[in-house]
Amino acid sequence: MKRIGILTGGGDAPGLNAVIRAAVKTAINEYQCEVLGIRNGYDGFLEEDGIIPLGRDSVRGILPRGGTILGSANRGNPYARKVIRDGKEVTIDVSDEIVKGIKKLQMDALLVLGGDGTLHIAHELYQKGVPVIGVPKTIDNDIGGTEFTFGFDTAVNIATEAIDRLHTTAESHHRAMVIELMGRDAGFIALHSGVSGGADVILIPEIPFTFDNILTKVRTRVERGLKFSILAVSEGAKPKGGGQVFSRKGDEMYVPRLGGIAQVVGEFLETHGFESRVTVLGHLQRGGTPTAFDRWLATRYGAAAVRLAAREGYDRMVALQCGEITDLPLEEAVAVPKRVDVNGDAVITARNIGISFGDE
Repeated sequence: MKRIGILTGGGDAPGLNAVIRAAVKTAINEYQCEVLGIRNGYDGFLEEDGIIPLGRDSVRGILPRGGTILGSANRGNPYARKVIRDGKEVTIDVSDEIVKGIKKLQMDALLVLGGDGTLHIAHELYQKGVPVIGVPKTIDNDIGGTEFTFGFDTAVNIATEAIDRLHTTAESHHRAMVIELMGRDAGFIALHSGVSGGADVILIPEIPFTFDNILTKVRTRVERGLKFSILAVSEGAKPKGGGQVFSRKGDEMYVPRLGGIAQVVGEFLETHGFESRVTVLGHLQRGGTPTAFDRWLATRYGAAAVRLAAREGYDRMVALQCGEITDLPLEEAVAVPKRVDVNGDAVITARNIGISFGDE
């Protein structure tokens, strides 16, 4: 193994730099291998300055930094790239150009750090002859085959701190505080932070709710003398018989953007006599310093990805299973997105301690 490449695709997540650092150090220290960084996801193969060398000096001091030193592109799909031709915006397939660029660089492996979409593309590129290795990254924790993705723990910690802070103002002003959290179609962030932060209601995509059940929970608390409530709402939550709320429609390239369900819930409570305030935490969950756990996990992933590349374990993804780092086929990892087990102990525990999911 003489040369490998690293790219970061999709939305940024705390821990990306820790993976890059570990991969570079492992490649150099253990295999005397050259490392190339690809800027801005797959787009880097099409850009004039999209490829840069990565050495020990390049990764010095980046362990605690959020984001990615390589940049990212969460809409950088080479199979659906938007360009302007004859004054019109069209979508084209540039995957063959990407493959040519990779082969021209004579890379023995390409480490792809990304979520579901980025890893799907990696698997498709492997079928065109690219030696890819996947590393699971997403704050949503929705990639199959792994217990945790790096970035998730940091997002949960930020969300939990936000809920803690909302408690004091909610109690002072006797309000229902509704906080909207990220997660797309998976409710892991809302569930974990909601339980950790002491939320009274948690709404997640996996458990459709009714507005009447939410109202009953808030009203019951008031009748017990508790004049405030905390509602942790996943952006993908939806009422029974209804659909998710989107802040932007999608097209053949851009996925629809979830957002607004917390405002709907807050307005419903207001119309029934409960003063409410809505907080959308948004991208604060993505940024900032990664937690110790995410640094620890990301470092293990980065080193393991290089070891996997050295033994030519292409089209596979490193994963955390039973506390140990292992690997599995990329196709298997992205086949079925991971979702909250509605019958699992986490949901059961939340119900045991009195948290409502709005379904009963």
